[in-house]
Amino acid sequence: MIRVFRSGFLTFYKNKFKCSFGKNGFTKNKKEGDLKTPLGRYKIIECYYRPDRVKKPITKIRCVKIAKTMGWCDDPKSEKYNRLIKLPFKFSHEKLTRKDNCYDIFIVINYNTKPIKKNLGSAIFIHISRPKYKPTNGCIGLKKSDLLLLLKDIKKNTKIQIT
Repeated sequence: MIRVFRSGFLTFYKNKFKCSFGKNGFTKNKKEGDLKTPLGRYKIIECYYRPDRVKKPITKIRCVKIAKTMGWCDDPKSEKYNRLIKLPFKFSHEKLTRKDNCYDIFIVINYNTKPIKKNLGSAIFIHISRPKYKPTNGCIGLKKSDLLLLLKDIKKNTKIQIT
C-alpha cells in the first residue's frame, strides 16, 4: 500500500519519499478546481510517459506513450469529463505534453473514475513534482527518481491511501 501523509511524505514498503500535494491541502469532499488532494483509498490505473523526454519506465503496470494529440478533460460540462481526450478539444482540458516536466511520467489513480461524477475533481495523478516541491492542483508530486523507484515496485493491484 502506498501511503501519503499530510506531513509531505509518501511511503511504500521501506521507501519514504518527500512529496507535494494540493495547494489548499486535503479534503473528503473534492470539488473541481478547489486545489485540494482527495482523501481516501484508490487503485493504481496505469502510467503515462513522454517518449520524447524519457525512456519507458520499468514497471509491472500498463504504460501508455503520450502523443501530442493527448489531453485530459477537466470540464464538467463535457461528456468526456475526467477522461483521456484527443486534441484539439473544445472543452477545458489539460495538455499531456506540457512545457514543464510534471507530466513526463505520471500514474493515474482511480479517483472519480467509476462512476465519473461531474464537478468532483479530475486528473488526479502521481506526477513529477515542480521545483522545491511546489504545491499541486490536487495531485501528488514526487521527484522524478523517486517516481521511477515507485513504478519499479508497484503492481496492478497496488492501492494508494491518502490520509
